[in-house]
Amino acid sequence: MQSPPIPSRPAEGGKDDWRQPLSPTFSSSMTPTDNGTSIHPNGTFQQLPSIIIIGVRKGGTRALIEMLSLHSTVAAAENEVHFFDWESHFQKGIPWYLSQMPFALPNQLTVEKTPAYFTSSKVPQRIHHMNPNIKLLLILRDPTERVLSDYTQVFYNRLQKHKHYQSIESVLVKDGEINLGYKALNRSMYHMHLQNWLRYFPLKSIHVVDGDKLIKYPFPEIKRVERFLNLEPQINASNFYFNKTKGFYCLRDHGRERCLHDSKGRAHPHVAPAILHKLYRVFHEPNRKFFELVGRTFNWN
Repeated sequence: MQSPPIPSRPAEGGKDDWRQPLSPTFSSSMTPTDNGTSIHPNGTFQQLPSIIIIGVRKGGTRALIEMLSLHSTVAAAENEVHFFDWESHFQKGIPWYLSQMPFALPNQLTVEKTPAYFTSSKVPQRIHHMNPNIKLLLILRDPTERVLSDYTQVFYNRLQKHKHYQSIESVLVKDGEINLGYKALNRSMYHMHLQNWLRYFPLKSIHVVDGDKLIKYPFPEIKRVERFLNLEPQINASNFYFNKTKGFYCLRDHGRERCLHDSKGRAHPHVAPAILHKLYRVFHEPNRKFFELVGRTFNWN
């Protein structure tokens, strides 16, 4: 059964009693009638997520949630909610967060993705406060490639807004060495951010998705996610086809084909080999520490 075509982001409620602080007594087992959200006539309702894709930015989170949505028991939030990392949203309380969730059938699991969660220091504790048993998905790419992708997104955003932009070399290099103050570089220091999450969640609650493999070989990688979430096997190889024009895999769902937005998969700017080599050296030790944390290695650098 597929989720009915109901808007996944209803209009925000304006009642003052919705702006409540996060309550440890509120759990995802509560029914919509417990918190002021009405059940839809067709039997669907909004529920707190039991799965959150926490990051990382430019790691492939959009591809992951689209692929996960192929499963009939998954109801995915349409947009990034930014509840736990944006104070303006967090202060509105759990009822507001609930209002941003899609309408789901009773047998469905709700998932939301906000890539900025992974690198926000206050988010792990806040999510743990809401649900200590939640399943977390973390999709990562080669940290160097992720930095270049991060820059590319900012570059095109500024270009479209006719704003000044800096060259890749000017943000990556400072006084002849890699600029460790560059925010995109910090986001790729995976071990540092994961250590913060492991203060609140056991490693068994966090599944690390190989974003590089998800691009090249999506089917086996999404099957690992399916098993981690204890979902009935549904997604199969026929759900994926390679689009030669776009240069990456697209999805086929009940005869309907869809691809990621054209902003995905953009070519990265050319970077001098000497700078790339310095980047690889910077990430060598952080990568080793990350591999130790998760007990597995990735084909990075």
